[in-house]
Amino acid sequence: MSSTVTVAAVSDLVSIVQKDGRPVVRLRCADYGHEWVVDCDVYPAGELSVEPRTAGPYVFDTAEGAKEFVDTSLLALQILGCSIS
Repeated sequence: MSSTVTVAAVSDLVSIVQKDGRPVVRLRCADYGHEWVVDCDVYPAGELSVEPRTAGPYVFDTAEGAKEFVDTSLLALQILGCSIS
């Protein structure tokens, strides 16, 4: 796979993670040409506030690094019983 295809796939990625029908995490990845930035909105469990907390930004030198971070995060959340959309 060429890096151009990988970059396009990563830059378009938006994942929403839910547990029991409630949002848990929203992951976004942006391509800035020379670096890839992943940030997250985290919805704390048990809090009545609908405002998420922000985690990140996590900065990567390559699209592959950003994609690996997102994929690993999503896998960990699935293991914890969350659903990914």
